[in-house]
Amino acid sequence: MTAPVVRSLLETDLYKFTMWQALLHGHPNSHTEYEFVCRNQPVYPLSELREELERELDHLCSMSFSDEELRYLRTLRYIKSDFVDFLTVFRFQRRFITVGTDGDTLTIRASGPQVHVMGFEIYVLYIVNELYFRRFDQSAALAEGRARLQAKVAALKAFGQQPARRNPFEFSDFGTRRRYSGVWHDEVVQCLARQVPEYFKGTSNVYQAMRFGLVPIGTMAHEYMQSFQAFGVRLRDFQKASLEAWVQEYRGDLGVALTDVVGMDAFLNDFDLYFAKLFDGLRHDSGDPVVWGEKALAHYARLRIDANTKRLVFSDGLNLHKAFELYGHFADRIMTGFGIGTHLTNDMGLEPLNIVMKLVACNGQSVAKLSDSPGKTLCKDETFLAYLRQVFQHHNS
Repeated sequence: MTAPVVRSLLETDLYKFTMWQALLHGHPNSHTEYEFVCRNQPVYPLSELREELERELDHLCSMSFSDEELRYLRTLRYIKSDFVDFLTVFRFQRRFITVGTDGDTLTIRASGPQVHVMGFEIYVLYIVNELYFRRFDQSAALAEGRARLQAKVAALKAFGQQPARRNPFEFSDFGTRRRYSGVWHDEVVQCLARQVPEYFKGTSNVYQAMRFGLVPIGTMAHEYMQSFQAFGVRLRDFQKASLEAWVQEYRGDLGVALTDVVGMDAFLNDFDLYFAKLFDGLRHDSGDPVVWGEKALAHYARLRIDANTKRLVFSDGLNLHKAFELYGHFADRIMTGFGIGTHLTNDMGLEPLNIVMKLVACNGQSVAKLSDSPGKTLCKDETFLAYLRQVFQHHNS
């Protein structure tokens, strides 16, 4: 019998816990809907995974946090005692998530109280990935993966021979959602922590951070800010409201803000001197990263903030080569960080799945992301999308 894919409820991205805590404290009664989307063409139909996925979700909904895991969460200074108390009795409810098929397409929908359904996303994505890749030649994939991993280690060591820059090169693992498998993910993270600890600074995976003594990395994702589009504030003010709520919740911790919910230009219009001083830096997740970084630097300059006290975190489809290029461009002017996902944990010579599970509605109304990358905008309500574009003067697709 194959072991269940989900090994621990702690095995999700840190930002799920930090957003969860903030929303539990600020908006405990919100109701949300999340939908699964595959953006590329799988080798075989994902609909074939339905039966296995149903069993995996049954298992997920039988799990609870262990005492050891709860003790670990209490060691993170930004995680509050009452939130951990909530997690001691938390269980995912099977009735809040449904799986279906539409021809060859796999449909997954989570709908219910936000504090009960927002956590499904990461588990669903890595369950689908692991079930999908189990059908390929495992020995060939692992052999190719190990060869590529050692090539990455060699590239990092060679990169270390270059002249020192003002700020160091640092990267983290952001690869839980689209990994090849949990066992392979463990091997990648342990290899990097052992062989290149001067560059490898942590993982978004909280379970691995606990097990391997690593730093858990993450702050917020799009769903946190998108939720504020439906929280009763004027739509024009939803970014400011979400940033202010974050500041009040974390009081200086977790200070990297995500910038691309309605595009970088609209974000910077709201990211005034108050927020620019309070937040440690910004995270890039769509659009041209060099253009984005230059806009951030210009914004800090206009506000007369020393950019060397701030950090730019890049996390959009990165591989090491792209990270080295961006580091070369920015490292003497601002601190940088790089979150690398699929290219760390699913670089096996097989085409990865481009799958997401996104917030589509909150409190009975549509929410949306206006991406700076064509194809990343996600909203089925064209009327709301048009209104959002008008409010924020956003013209990209």
